[in-house]
Amino acid sequence: QVQLVESGGGLVQAGGSLRLSCTGSGLTFTWYAMGWFRQAPGKEREFVAAVGWSGEITYYQDSVKGRFTMSRDNAKNTVYLQMNSLKAEDTAVYYCAADFRGLYGLDNVNRYDYWGQGTQVTVSS
Repeated sequence: QVQLVESGGGLVQAGGSLRLSCTGSGLTFTWYAMGWFRQAPGKEREFVAAVGWSGEITYYQDSVKGRFTMSRDNAKNTVYLQMNSLKAEDTAVYYCAADFRGLYGLDNVNRYDYWGQGTQVTVSS
């Protein structure tokens, strides 16, 4: 049974930082591209960042470029999202997801095969 478990969310003031983690089990982690998505109340789930299977290639939504950094540690079956200079508009539930042999179109929510349960990030202004 595949599981993705996110952690690291919380309440932070604008300008602050958080680091999210997502650990996978029940899958061969290196076969999967990994993505972070977020969903704010009343809005659709949107792409935040993604990383290829090796960790060498990353993609970001324009609004988070320069503030967020995604990385992966395949030895730990874990991906991270370092979020700096947080803004109120970053407030959302953040989800990690796994895309089997994903190479392209990693910003497409429909590509992903497995999802975590989400972790809440709240940024107070």
